[in-house]
Formats: sequence, C-alpha cells, structure tokens
Amino acid sequence: MRYTAYLSRGFAACMALTDTFIKQVKHSGRASGDKHSDGKGLYLHVSATGKYWRMAYRFAGKQKTLAIGVYPATSLSDAREARDKARKHLAMDKDPSDAKREDKARQAVAANDTLDATAFEWLELRKPTWSESHYIRESRNVTKDLLPWLGARSIGTIKPIELLTVIRKVEERGSLDVAHRVHQTAHGIWCYAVATARAERDITPDIQKALKPHIKQNYPAIIDPVQLGQLLRTTDAYTGGPVVKAAFKLVPILFQRPGNLRTMRWADIDFDRALWTIPSEEIKRTKEGKLNGRDHEIPLPTQALAILRDIQHLTGAGEYVFTGGRDPKKPMSEAALTVALAALGYKEIHSWHGYRATGRTILREVLKFPVEVIEANMAHVSHVTHGGAYDRATHLQERSAMLQTWADYLDKLRAGAEVIQLTRAA
Repeated sequence: MRYTAYLSRGFAACMALTDTFIKQVKHSGRASGDKHSDGKGLYLHVSATGKYWRMAYRFAGKQKTLAIGVYPATSLSDAREARDKARKHLAMDKDPSDAKREDKARQAVAANDTLDATAFEWLELRKPTWSESHYIRESRNVTKDLLPWLGARSIGTIKPIELLTVIRKVEERGSLDVAHRVHQTAHGIWCYAVATARAERDITPDIQKALKPHIKQNYPAIIDPVQLGQLLRTTDAYTGGPVVKAAFKLVPILFQRPGNLRTMRWADIDFDRALWTIPSEEIKRTKEGKLNGRDHEIPLPTQALAILRDIQHLTGAGEYVFTGGRDPKKPMSEAALTVALAALGYKEIHSWHGYRATGRTILREVLKFPVEVIEANMAHVSHVTHGGAYDRATHLQERSAMLQTWADYLDKLRAGAEVIQLTRAA
C-alpha cells in the first residue's frame, strides 16, 4: 500500500472529538496552533485565526495534508464524510489532494454548463486563430441556428435527436450548405464540452448521416476560349458606369479574388515596378497565415497598367480604384459585376469568381504554363514537395511573363482570332 493515514507529534489527544468539545475548545496560544485528533488521520487545527479541519496522510512515500474545511461552516459530520471519501481515494491509489482539485474544476464548469455558455467560451477560445470573416460565420451559426432552440439547456443532457431537429430547421429553409456548416460548428462545441467535463461525449457524429446531402457547386465559369472571346466582346460593349466597365476589363487579366479586386487601393499600385501588392492580412488565409505570410504581389501587364491609368483620372484622388456607385469613399459593391453580368445575359453561365477558374484552366490546358506558377498567382498555398510554410517561392519573374502572355492572348480572343479550342473528355 502506497499510503498511510496517520497522526504526527503535537496532537493534544487521540480520541474521537465531539460537537461540544469542538465548539468550546480554545486556542492555547502556541504559535503553531493545537491539533485535536478525531482518528483515521482527521484532526481539528485550532489557531489564533480559527478552527480548520485537516487530514494527515502519506502518499507515494511523502507526508501530505488535505485541507477539508473551516469550522463551523464545515461540521464534524461533514469533515468525517470528507475524510472517508479521501480514504476511499487512497484505497484506489489516488491522491486525495488531486481528487479534490479535479472536483473543484468539475464543479466550476458544471455551474456554467449550458449550451449557451459553452458555445461562447468555445468561440472566444478559437477567435485568435480564425480570420474575422470565419469568426463572424461561426458566431452566426451559434446565435442564429443553435442557441434559440437549445441555448438554455445543459449541454450534457441534449440528445442527438434534439440537435438533429434543430439542424433540420436550417434544411427546411433550403440552406443545405449552411446546415452542414452548423453541424460542423456543433461538432467543435461538443468536443470542447467533452474536454471541459460538461458532456460525456460528442453527439454530432450520431446525426451526420441523417443530414440531407449537400453537393457543393462550383461558381459558373466559361473555360472555352471561343466562348471567352465572346464574353470579352460583350463586356467591352457594356454601357454602364465607367468604374464597372474598367473592372470588366481588368478582372479577366489578373483573375484575383473578387474581394481583393473590388477593394484594390491606389496606394498598393506601383506603376514604376508594374506591381499590385495585396497586404497579407487581406489574403484569404488562416489568422496565422495572415500574420506570418508575405504580401501577395501581382505583376501588371501593359494592358492592366493602361486600364489603371485610364481610370486614375476618375478615382485616383480617393482610396479605392473601383469606387462605390453611391459612396465614392467606399469600394465597389460585391454585387456590382454580378448584376452587370446577369444584365448581359450571363447569369448562371459565368460569374465574377468564375474568372479565376477561367484563367486557371486555360493557362494550364491551352497555354501550358506550369501549375505552380499559376497557383502562385492565385495566392494558393503550394502543396508541392513540403508545401505550406516551407514553400515560399513567389515565381514573380515567371508570373510577370505569364500574365503578359495571358493579356496578349485575351486581346487575340477579343479580336476573334483563331484559337486552340479546349478539348475535354466526355
């Protein structure tokens, strides 16, 4: 046996205590106080500041003391019950002091074990590692689709069928993609609940196969050169505002993310070096990637520089290259090109984001540029060789040549020149 419950020297007596004695006993004046044994390791320590229940024991060959409570808040019967519980832990070869700390931690969590409290703790825990947009999306999943129905419930008592019922309310809205994201959000919350002793297990795998399947659809995009030429001629003939018209000309050349293109700033354009620099924090990356990643530099072909110089006289005095239609101090809205494309007859045929698929596909399959150079221009993390944090090649010189070739190729398509059509397997 690794433990011994014992009494050391300095105890005033070695017989069971009584309520009367405990109530009447006074401090003798000794600086170290007086110890009155109740047996099996339990004793009352009387000092100038009060009366304290303690238990002396040995564990793993070391003398230890367990603090049980303060009299009169902890009575004699309470102290004996705590001593007996501690002795049971010793019998199982477990240190009573460790068991007490675990109980305290469990009780602290149990006092705040609702889905509401658990979810917000989880959100705040994860927030430093997420981008702002990801945090907003996760918060919306919690506050809009989970908490209104189950927020006040103790998370450990929620059954799988109850969670499934809540997620099916999202499915009934026709938002199957959102339903699956809410399920993923719930998975993170329940894993945190298990880790903090609020729930026995993660219930989200139980309902995964009961969710309606969601087939992710790509953004509509034209990837055939002949059709792309027609699209370019159509957008060149656009009669709307000059800002949207300029965007229509620049977007296919650079094929960057819509969010970055519409918020392009004049301060980030270097005409002398023919470069557009997007700050790392504005690139679609994890929070760690935004902090540690390098800025994304996009070479500007001569056609792109001409477009920018042409619109500079219109928006150059402000912050953004493509200004908002109603407020020139704000960037162009996300819907601006989407609405314009629909008005030109390209709804569900081509999209603003689709220009990325257009450039990626034709540059690789028709113009035969290397994948890593194309991916670098799209600000995708490379997975070639070690990838990720170890592959920091920007291929800037190769991308400069590629984008100039691409811009020249687009001019040929626009003019209706003979091109190599993209052949794809049936």
